[in-house]
Amino acid sequence: MAERPAPETMLVSIVVPVYNEESGLPQLFARLKDVAAQLDVKIEVLYVDDGSQDQTVQLCRSHATEDSRFKLVRLSRNFGHQAAISAGLVYAAGDAVIIMDGDLQDPPEAIPLFVARWLEGFEVVYAVRRKRPEGWLKRTAYWLFYRALGWLSEVRVPLDSGDFGLMDRRVVSMLRQMPERSRFLRGLRAWVGLRQVGVEVDRGARVAGASKYTFTKLRGLAMDGLVSFSYAPLKLATRTGFVVSAGAFVFAAWVIVLRLGWGIDIAGWASLVVVILFLGGIQLITIGILGEYVGRIYDEVKRRPLFIVADTVNVESPQSTDAGWDPRMDRRL
Repeated sequence: MAERPAPETMLVSIVVPVYNEESGLPQLFARLKDVAAQLDVKIEVLYVDDGSQDQTVQLCRSHATEDSRFKLVRLSRNFGHQAAISAGLVYAAGDAVIIMDGDLQDPPEAIPLFVARWLEGFEVVYAVRRKRPEGWLKRTAYWLFYRALGWLSEVRVPLDSGDFGLMDRRVVSMLRQMPERSRFLRGLRAWVGLRQVGVEVDRGARVAGASKYTFTKLRGLAMDGLVSFSYAPLKLATRTGFVVSAGAFVFAAWVIVLRLGWGIDIAGWASLVVVILFLGGIQLITIGILGEYVGRIYDEVKRRPLFIVADTVNVESPQSTDAGWDPRMDRRL
């Protein structure tokens, strides 16, 4: 691997997707400035506003005016967390890019640990959540999801690791060339491979407000992860069909033997209704699994931009990719 230049000549971009985070932004701004003072490398902080409806954009503009290291990319509407991160990757100019949430559950104080491991030669440094402040139900759901994904996925996604982490410019360039619309960035990051290492981090509590990730959004993200990185649901539907069919043949043979051998009739409409409902449920589940894949195929073939940029502050034009749309350039990025 090529020798890295001196740290003081290197730039690290910190991508922070924000959505209605006006209450916590002043504290985030102060803590990021404190962390920047501890680093040998230069930094830029790229706020990506995902269609906020409060004072988030105004505060981000104020931070960018006060300190030129802080920048803003404002999307035209709410495109979702993963799309906002993807927009940040397109505009980030650093030799490495750090992704962190704007609610301070991802502690900025972990950034020097990421940078140190990166300077050692690792190309991906991801946070492993040592503890979470959420309720037991949400913690259990996360625990089950990561283990189910690890069991079903053909790509090894590190357990209990979210989007919080650092990626070398080489990895970011690869991610920017990936065309899929149903983004599960922690999975794409694992798919790339290269030298990766985890760093244990205590996930903090939100400093203000409520989580923007509702149960429905979390379910959608989980389905994106499972469907994008595993054919197991399709294989499970096929195997279930074979098992049910085999059971039906065995049951039919048993009925025939009872009738011809012993003259016993199997009577009862209740058992018939149960069998019909069971088979109907299996069919609907199978159709639902197929629908998850077909729906994502439909999104892919439409080839709509992943995001649309309304305006930017302190940000140069991005390199050409196939992710979003920047009206300044009047073309797809």
